This record gives sequence, C-alpha cells and structure tokens, in this order.
Amino acid sequence: MILKSGLVACAGVCSLDAIAKGAEEVKKAIEAKKEIPVGLQLWTVREECKKDFPGTIAKVAKMGYKGVEFAGFYERSAKDVRKMLDDNGLLCFGSHTAYDLLSNEKLAATMEFNRTIGNKFVIVPWLDRKELKTKADWLAKAKTFNEFADKTRAEGVHIGYHAHQGDFLPIDGETPWDILFGNTSKEIIMQLDTGNAMQGKADPVAILKKYPGRSLTIHLKEFSATNPKALIGEGDVKWKDIFAVCESTAGTQYYILEEESGAYPPLESAERSLKNFKKVHG
Repeated sequence: MILKSGLVACAGVCSLDAIAKGAEEVKKAIEAKKEIPVGLQLWTVREECKKDFPGTIAKVAKMGYKGVEFAGFYERSAKDVRKMLDDNGLLCFGSHTAYDLLSNEKLAATMEFNRTIGNKFVIVPWLDRKELKTKADWLAKAKTFNEFADKTRAEGVHIGYHAHQGDFLPIDGETPWDILFGNTSKEIIMQLDTGNAMQGKADPVAILKKYPGRSLTIHLKEFSATNPKALIGEGDVKWKDIFAVCESTAGTQYYILEEESGAYPPLESAERSLKNFKKVHG
C-alpha cells in the first residue's frame, strides 16, 4: 500500500529496537562518547534524493553525518529505506511526516513504516495557515496533537512540530508557537529551527529555555541580517548559547543540520555545513 508523500507501508511487524548491526554500532559509539550526534535533514539534498536516493544517502554518510531526518521516501518501501540506513551505518533521526498521515485511517500504516526504519521522532513539518487564523484555531490544533500523542505513546514514538517564521508572529496577542506548546503535553517535540525563529524575530535561546526538555531534536540553521547565503557559523545565531542550552536543559538527543541558502550545490552545502558545525561547536 502506498500512502501520500511517497510513504510506503511494509509487510510484517518490526520492532523499534530491531536495529541492524551497522547502525547499532553507531548508536553505541554515540552513547559511549556522551555527545549529541549530528544528522542531516534530507530536504537539503532533495533533488539529489529524487535522482538517486541510495547514492545520496551513501554520500551523506561518507561526509561524517551519523544520521538523517527524512523529508519523504521517494516511493521506496520501509524495508528499502531501512537497508539504506543499515548499509551506511546511519541512524534515523526522524521523519517529516504530513499531518494527514497521522489521521485515524492512516496512523497504523504510518507507525508501521516508522517502526521498520527505526524512527521514534515523527515531526509534522508544516500546517495549513489558511486553517489557523485565530488563537482558537491553534488551541484546537494543540488538542489534536495531544490526541496523536495518546495514540502513539505505546509505540515509543514522539510526535512533534517543526518551526517556521510565521509561528513567531503574534495572533490575538500570543504567538502560535506559545499557544501550541503552552497547551500540549510535554512529550510533544518542539522542533525549533534556529534560522526560521530568527526570521520571525524570535530569540531561539530564550525559546529553548522557556520550554525545558521539549527540544529532543533541533534544526541548526544559520541566520544573517546581511548575508542570506551564510552557512552555520557565518551569521548572527549565538551558537555557543544554543549548544549550552541544548546540552543542559533542552533534552536534545539529535542535532540536525538543514541548509537552504543556495550558497553552494546541495551536497557541497551539506558537507561545508558539517565542517562549519565542528568549528563552532568545538
């Protein structure tokens, strides 16, 4: 059965902890070092993935990334996706999953797919702004997210929402971000995007501090008031402060780099971003 966004249900029942040897070794190495591993959001290289999904995954692994967050599966089955991860010793750091795939009639297939690929972070990447014009609209959405969490808790899967610029522009005197995360269970992941937050004139450090334990995964993206093509470490984000909160109270398990500036070809941008991350993180 093929679902929207190229999500394909796999046959058979798979366990979240049924991780193949290659990825398991990566996981153990990460835990031994007690450091937050770095992955790539594959939206960064989406055109490459369309042309050669397995080859692109392999190139990302060779750059030194420890995992990936998916932004679609390009009509591949869950078993095929899992094999790509295992063949390259990568972990699944999450999947950006369309809101409608969490509906009652599609939830079982969505959870089965994510079990197979070893994913425990299902992140809604976008919500239709035409349906979210008032505070009441956002409160209703918060209720729905809580209902999603109730249904996936037994799976060991976390539901989350990814930040966009508009989430920090006030509605009825309050930002949609605060309405959503102020009225959802603490287990709902707050996937902050540092660059998007700053585009919305919000302070990502303050947001992380306001919601401790909610940023299990975070998108690390640069923002520069003067250089729209700045890569991580080349702009205005206060990276040392971001890392300090992520590695103390935010509960961050995975750093995820996302690069959309167009400064370089996508694969080159991904590689440069990882090198820059290592410099700014130390």
